[in-house]
Amino acid sequence: MNQGMKLSTWAKSKGIGYRAAYNQLKSGVFPCPFEQLATGTYVVYPENTKSGNTVIYCRVSSHDQKADLARQLDRVRSFCAVKGWTVFKEVTEVASGLNDHRKGLLSILSDATVTRVVVEHRDRLARFGVASLASSLAAAGRQVVAINETEQKDDLVQDFVDVVTSMCARIYGKRSAKNKAKKMLDAAKEEA
Repeated sequence: MNQGMKLSTWAKSKGIGYRAAYNQLKSGVFPCPFEQLATGTYVVYPENTKSGNTVIYCRVSSHDQKADLARQLDRVRSFCAVKGWTVFKEVTEVASGLNDHRKGLLSILSDATVTRVVVEHRDRLARFGVASLASSLAAAGRQVVAINETEQKDDLVQDFVDVVTSMCARIYGKRSAKNKAKKMLDAAKEEA
């Protein structure tokens, strides 16, 4: 990481008081990477914010795709290296693209120091509403970079199964939802 400075020095350079800078830091809206030393002193790394902090986000829908997750991460790392972007953090998750409560993605979106989110496909962020998400980030001076604009069809099938399972769980109860969803899918396949 680049040379750091004390929080008090950073605050003075920005024309704000130490307490205001400390409050920003504690509320999670601090604009620079920082760390707290064992002594309790906060060290700020302002140089990283000039070019922005790049974060890699990779996701697969199920645990049997963990090998795909590793390959996806390698491809995105290579892309960032070719672009000359220093990767600040890598976040990987095994979760449905329909799940709005993914801790890794939420941590990226709430981190004000992240200015660039790099994904292999746009649908790695979410199945629906990616354009709205990208627009919201752009309004805050942040961006989503997808290295491949095509959609992953195999995960789309898994997400469809997840939607049907969720609907059945609400109708029939959680215990038998998976079996009912499978029966509904089998019936749909037979009709097609």
